[in-house]
Amino acid sequence: MLVLVTGGSGSGKSEFAENLVQQLHRKPFLYIATMYPFDEECHKRIARHRDMRKEKQFDTLECYTGLKQADVSGYGTVLLECMSNLVANEMYQENGAGEQCVEVVLEGIDHIQKQCEHLVIVSNEIFSDGIPYEEETERYQRYLGKINQEIARRADLTAEVVYSIPLIHKGSLEECIHTV
Repeated sequence: MLVLVTGGSGSGKSEFAENLVQQLHRKPFLYIATMYPFDEECHKRIARHRDMRKEKQFDTLECYTGLKQADVSGYGTVLLECMSNLVANEMYQENGAGEQCVEVVLEGIDHIQKQCEHLVIVSNEIFSDGIPYEEETERYQRYLGKINQEIARRADLTAEVVYSIPLIHKGSLEECIHTV
């Protein structure tokens, strides 16, 4: 099963996705973390997130680029967070995919999905502000938008979290949980 969870910053999407993973009951759980630790602030945030996940019994795999090389075999449910970080890493990191970002990320998702029973992907809603951006930022938005659209097309369930309230756009949360 493939699930896409989106929402704005601070919307509650991460908590919703983590709780959904636990309801899927396919252990062990793996958290693929994509936030690259650029500075001390990032290191603190990563440490805080790891502490929060410990109680939920997640193993963690740091994967900033090259999702297609990740070995997640043996995990029942994988949570990939966050697509917006992964896309930025693939676009701008030295070992990233650059112009082939969309294709490489989608191949990586296929690779992960073949190895586990459930894949839950978290992404950011960054498309609603209506502000014109510089060309490079707009390219990033286009890439992330294409990837989000393709994941949503393939997904069994898509949810947008707004103020900690999940709005289901595709599929049924109850069916998703009860068919497991």
